[in-house]
Amino acid sequence: MKINIKATGIELTPAISDYAVKKVSSLERYITTNPNVVAEVEVGKITKHHKSGDIFRAEAHITGAGLDLYAVSEESDLYAAIDALKDEIAKEALHKKGRRETITRRGARIIKDTLRGWNPFRRR
Repeated sequence: MKINIKATGIELTPAISDYAVKKVSSLERYITTNPNVVAEVEVGKITKHHKSGDIFRAEAHITGAGLDLYAVSEESDLYAAIDALKDEIAKEALHKKGRRETITRRGARIIKDTLRGWNPFRRR
């Protein structure tokens, strides 16, 4: 999986970049390993004048190999926003994976039920 990181309103330090890459790359176990999968991650500060302090935003868009996952997280700490983002993407990826498996099993069940009454070796 290719991971692209972008910062908005803040400087992208190596520590932030490494942390985001570590968290997003841990999602590979939920996503089929395909070199065409691209994860676009954007981290940053929403505005500079919140009354309640700084609000950080992290968003990710993962596309490729039949995937289209998107999640956004807003927290008062940048690292907490990245953690929440990882959890949200993992939840969505598991939901899509389960749905795909359910549809496959449903199709297999229909074929099995159809073939259940058919026996090619039966004498007529």
